[in-house]
Amino acid sequence: MADAMRATVATLLKGIDRYNPENLSTLERYVDMQIRENTYDLEANLGVLKLYQFNPGYYQTNVTAQILMKALTNLPHTDFTLCKCLIDTVRQAEEPVFNVMKLADMLETCRFQDFWITLQKEPDVTMGVKGFEDSIRKFVCHVVGTTYQTIPFEHLTELLGGIPDSQVKSWINKYGWQLGSDGNVYITNQEDNIKTKNITEKITFDSVAAIMASHR
Repeated sequence: MADAMRATVATLLKGIDRYNPENLSTLERYVDMQIRENTYDLEANLGVLKLYQFNPGYYQTNVTAQILMKALTNLPHTDFTLCKCLIDTVRQAEEPVFNVMKLADMLETCRFQDFWITLQKEPDVTMGVKGFEDSIRKFVCHVVGTTYQTIPFEHLTELLGGIPDSQVKSWINKYGWQLGSDGNVYITNQEDNIKTKNITEKITFDSVAAIMASHR
């Protein structure tokens, strides 16, 4: 069903028909399907926001918030910024869009503990996005992998939202990290990723002659 819907939406987004507001009901149902089935189609979601931009009377705050939530699941890619640019600043201050904006700020500034605390206090803010929390944990692991060489297991657990040890170890295994007997998680050494590069400079006879002449 998801593939059929994707094909239908792809057809709607071709040519001038992509700007037809009558297509919004179909596109909005497609957004809801992405929420429920953990699929993602950035192009279609940008199409929805563009139609809202051209047709303010059709604007739906909840659908916009859902689109932003799905964009967060694709961090560190710039999907959220692309979507945000199509939303009027006044609309960004409205709930539940404003709540998503707050979550995005926490994630983009790597305040992961604050993010999980907020989610614990306001569980409805995820708007039922299937797979949302694990998508965020994937982003957390991306940040950890590019930032740390070692990290205490307890700290990693906090960054991942206080999940059980068994789940933390699953994420460690997923990224090929090593849990040491000292309680530290050993990330791939950043120095191992540094590639040496030979730089060859070509100096012509004419350039040498010019330098010698200038020093006579």
